[in-house]
Amino acid sequence: MNICVIGSGYVGLVTGSCFANCGNNVTCLDIDKNRIKSLKKGKIDIYEPGLSDIVERNFNAKRLKFTTNYKEAIENAEIIFLAVSTPPNSDGSANLDYIKNATMELSKYINNYKIIVTKSTVPIGTTYLIKNLIKSQTDKEFDVASNPEFLKEGSAINDFMFPDRIVIGTHNTKANNIIKSLYEPIIKKGTKYLNTSRKCAELIKYASNGFLATKISYINEIANLCEKINVNVEDVSIGIGLDQRIGSRFLRPGPAYGGSCFPKDTRAILATAKKFNTNLSIIKSTVKSNEQRHKILLDKISKILNNKIKKKRITFLGVTFKPNTDDMRESPSLKLIPKLHKSGAIISYYDPSGEKIDFKKYKNVNFVNKISNACKNSDLIILHTEWNEFKNLNFKRLVKKRNFLIYDMRNIYSHKKMISNNLNYFGIGR
Repeated sequence: MNICVIGSGYVGLVTGSCFANCGNNVTCLDIDKNRIKSLKKGKIDIYEPGLSDIVERNFNAKRLKFTTNYKEAIENAEIIFLAVSTPPNSDGSANLDYIKNATMELSKYINNYKIIVTKSTVPIGTTYLIKNLIKSQTDKEFDVASNPEFLKEGSAINDFMFPDRIVIGTHNTKANNIIKSLYEPIIKKGTKYLNTSRKCAELIKYASNGFLATKISYINEIANLCEKINVNVEDVSIGIGLDQRIGSRFLRPGPAYGGSCFPKDTRAILATAKKFNTNLSIIKSTVKSNEQRHKILLDKISKILNNKIKKKRITFLGVTFKPNTDDMRESPSLKLIPKLHKSGAIISYYDPSGEKIDFKKYKNVNFVNKISNACKNSDLIILHTEWNEFKNLNFKRLVKKRNFLIYDMRNIYSHKKMISNNLNYFGIGR
């Protein structure tokens, strides 16, 4: 099939390259001329394992193209995916300006039957807005559908090619059959295909992220209780997770949840609920709990350092919100590091994805490009992000000081082993 993907950011580029990898002809369209120029040269500004390879392979095979030309991209496409940004407004609701602009522009070039599909995470009812906008611009035949993405940063290619489910929101038989045939190579692998209404598909995305975020905040609060009553939260997580109705995924305590989805989507579903005069008290509590999480972690750091943070050398291993991504959006480190800096700490950090512009304004916060250099003079090492290269460190060789401390915010290491090795080690909920 001939496909157009509008928006060549994270979701759009993964979607376009994966569809091309399935044998389709895909044009990725973006108004950012510099981004398109870079993509044509094989330069990708997104840190995502496997993405560069799949883009390069399909670009060289001429199944994947990049353009800023709406006319060329839209007229040749059978299906058009909208994968543009929907950033949050100040009240937490989704900003649909990019969606509206892209819709108005694509409307000019509908020359025959097209299916316009939302890939972006959008508020309930957005597909109806899109349909009305297009209707105001053209009398050509078209359909609008919703196809939310469920990509995890760090494993997006695998998530696209082997998803838990494919959700398509449309009750139009013609549109559903065409979209289903597009996904046929993936469905054949055993993926469940769910056809719903457009509003239902939009809500599934928000409701899924709201629930997963709730699981994270829930186990973080249980971890707080575990520390008070001297119980190991990992045992609790196993005990809960063995219940098949609950499952073990997202029952791992740590810092607050972050990234581009959970914070944005939980606030957006609350904004939607407010619009329809509905109280989503559980998700509201989840958001509040997550926003307060950094205060609990800062109190623990202060306690570990005997309330003496000033002039202490603190090293952060990892600053992104999760491993295998360079995404800093809503990362817990964005709250922890400035607060510690304000308290007089001297902070160094190492992250495999490189230096972060977010911390350049702080005088005593420095990026170090080697783990050994980052750790050698530390009073406290904070394991903030669970990158693989942090999972087998010899701390006694890394740190030159005698009485250094380790705060493992991801419970990467065995508490018993670390204590038996005479290390001053602290974890979460144990």
